[in-house]
Amino acid sequence: MALSREALIEAVSAQMPDKRWKHTLGVMETSVKLAERYGGDPVRAETAAILHDVAKYWPVERMKEIIETNGLSAELLNYDKQLWHAEVGAFVAGDEYGITDPEVLDAIRYHTSGRENMGLLEKIVCLADYIEPGRDFPGVDDIRKLSKSSLEEGLLAGFDSTISLLLRKRQIVFPLTVLARNDLVRIMEDTI
Repeated sequence: MALSREALIEAVSAQMPDKRWKHTLGVMETSVKLAERYGGDPVRAETAAILHDVAKYWPVERMKEIIETNGLSAELLNYDKQLWHAEVGAFVAGDEYGITDPEVLDAIRYHTSGRENMGLLEKIVCLADYIEPGRDFPGVDDIRKLSKSSLEEGLLAGFDSTISLLLRKRQIVFPLTVLARNDLVRIMEDTI
């Protein structure tokens, strides 16, 4: 059985520094607003937002062990460790916190990378993670502005920003992020 909202908040906030918890609060608030704007379920959006970074500050050895021993996406181990917490977080949300809603679990799992055929809740939490009030990076205000009129436009701008940054730093781009970005372009072309 899933923990109450209050119990989730208590358990998750204890696992991260105050600065990251402040970020999580911003993602919670933004997820609820986006859900209300775009026809999502605010309660489910908030639940996914509470848990989206639950494993963010866990030791990489612990995350690697969870990935390897529970049949999670081993491909992740070939990419930046910053991606691991999303997959591990989704597992932990189900295993330790009793979350059984597959859409909430997927919103946690793909909040960092995105993927093709993202569901509404996945898009909401992923975009909220980009634009929560505490975020401050070049272009974030443009992404926020786009997100007021289109969930997909905002998310596409977020992915473009991430991919551009990784390219400038000559870092590897996780394939799911490229696929997610291209899928959004296709979706938006089909609606024109």
